[in-house]
Parts: sequence; structure tokens; C-alpha cells
Amino acid sequence: MNTLTDVVVIGGGQAGLAAGYHLRRRKLDFVILDAQSSAGGAWQHTWDSLHLFSPAGFSSLPGRLMPAQPGQEYPDAAHVVDYLSDYEQRYSLPVHRPITVRAVRRDGPRLRLETDAGRWSARAVISATGTWWRPFLPAVPGREVFAGRQLHTTGYRRPSDFAGQHVIVVGGGNSGAQIAADLATSKDVGLTWVTQRPPRFLADDIDGRALFDAATARRRALDEGLTDTGGVASLGDIVAVPPVRAARDAGLLKAQPMFTALTEGGVQWADGTRAQADAVIWCTGFRPALSHLAPLGLRGERGHIATQGTRAVDEPRLHLLGYGDWTGPASATLIGVGRPARDAVADIAAMVTG
Repeated sequence: MNTLTDVVVIGGGQAGLAAGYHLRRRKLDFVILDAQSSAGGAWQHTWDSLHLFSPAGFSSLPGRLMPAQPGQEYPDAAHVVDYLSDYEQRYSLPVHRPITVRAVRRDGPRLRLETDAGRWSARAVISATGTWWRPFLPAVPGREVFAGRQLHTTGYRRPSDFAGQHVIVVGGGNSGAQIAADLATSKDVGLTWVTQRPPRFLADDIDGRALFDAATARRRALDEGLTDTGGVASLGDIVAVPPVRAARDAGLLKAQPMFTALTEGGVQWADGTRAQADAVIWCTGFRPALSHLAPLGLRGERGHIATQGTRAVDEPRLHLLGYGDWTGPASATLIGVGRPARDAVADIAAMVTG
């Protein structure tokens, strides 16, 4: 099968759906290819206690406000999955799943997509695969000798999975703090939280609304050649969502400095101090999931694809959406992806109809 269309969107999570909304409004011929078997993107694979940083009204995709979740100021991940599923259906977005895009190649005036369900040929491609599928693990000595369980943020679900065990959580960002708080409040789990630098909690009254404003202000300043405001990083690293705030205020979130190596039975610090551990959870971030774009040869020396806005500089038929500030202020968030999605589709529409 070799299907022709104007635009192919790779990824059916929040970024892909935002792109689909604007493509539908422009009345372009398009499809969304999603590797997942059901709607909801990465939100359907998160840990049980995860909640948004912002109220529902400030966590919406273009065209459709997220309804409030009864009894919750900050909706949980299951509510987000329901919202994304409803969003797909409301706008009749042509999502095909499960289909994995293995490669995108140049094919004369078009781009050819090779998948596990045939080929698509498009005049433009929007890559919206996110980062969840490419977890980053640091090269720490001893990882191969540690006898316990090692998992990344992507593999964590609930404290009961570690009942009777001592767990070391690595990472001073939001995921590390939230998972550490989740485990710290369980009476059946021992916890050591380690961070590269002392944890930097944002002020308790700051949530996703302020973070979006900070990211937008930074992008505006950079675009206008003004002094870098520092954006979100200038405010801190950890949003004090209610569970994190409660654990912190109870004295349960006391971080230790980063260890220097893993041992067979735990971890060891530079001064020789050791701690026993049954499991290590690496909350150490992600990298963009872009292996499908490798045949285009767009990566620079540090593996970064140069972009102008969302458009790839060396392949103007390709747009990258939802990978963070790299492709638009706060574009890895529900509320932040709408504007870069609109701009990407406007650029594509001009090319396709021009």
C-alpha cells in the first residue's frame, strides 16, 4: 500500500491532536499515524498518582476546554486520557492506530513514510512523537553490577509495587520529586532521594499557568533580541503540587547528594558511605524520540535538528512539534502546544496551496 495525502502527522498524543485540529480547520487532506493502540498518548502510561500542574481550564488544547474533574483542582492522568479521546472524536480526526512509523525519506517532491502497515506519501510531515518513548539513563559506574531492580520514570506505577523494599529515587525535577513524595508517604517503603544539586522548589502559589507565562515571555525576549529572562528555569525546578508540598512540609523530602557509583547491594558516595537498596528509579529525563527521521540526515554534531520555529531548516517539508521550548514555548504542555501547532499548519498550508 502506498497512500497519498497532503500531510502526515506522526504521533497521536496531545501535539498530534493539536496539529490535527488546525489541519481540519484548514481543510487539508491529512492523516495522523499513532503507534499506541488507544487514545491518550503518553498519559495512559504514567504513574497512578500523577496530576496536572494546572487546573483543567488552563490545560486545554485549541478549540475545546478541558472539563473540570469533580473533586480535583488539578486533574489526574486518567482524566487527561478521557479528554484526549473525546477531543479526537469531537473533531473527527483521522487517527490510524496502532501504526509505527519506521522511517521518513525524501522521495522527489514528496516525503515517503515507511511504516509497519505500508507506506504513505506526503507533501509535508509533522513529527509529534514527544519524548516519553526515549527515556535517558545516565552513565553511572556500577549500573551493570547492581543486583536490584532498575527502572526509569516510565516504569513506575505505585508504591505497593515496592512494599517491604528500600528504593532510591534519582532526580531533582518534577518527576523525581513527585515519585519520591509518592513513596515517602507509604509506610511499607523505605526511601532515599538523591539529586544532582539541592532541590529548588517553586513558590507554592506557582502552577502551570505561571510556567506557561514565563516560557512565553522568555521566547518573546529572545525573538526580540532582548536579555534572556531565564524562563521557567529561573523560577525553580519543582512545582510544589499538593502531594509534593505535603511530603516536603512533613519533612519527608530530604534529598541526599548524588552518589558516585552503584554497588551490588546499593549505592556508594564519594566519601565511602554506602546505602542498601532493593530498587533504583531513574527520574533523569528524556530525549526527543526522533529515530524515524534519521534517514533525512538532519541531526547536527550534538544530535540536534536545526529548526526555525517548528520547521526543519534543512528540510522545509518537515515540522517538529511538541518537543519543548526547542519547537515553541512550553510546546510539550497541553496549553502550550496550540500556538506552535497553529503556526506549523499555517506554514504547511501556504506551501501546499501556494
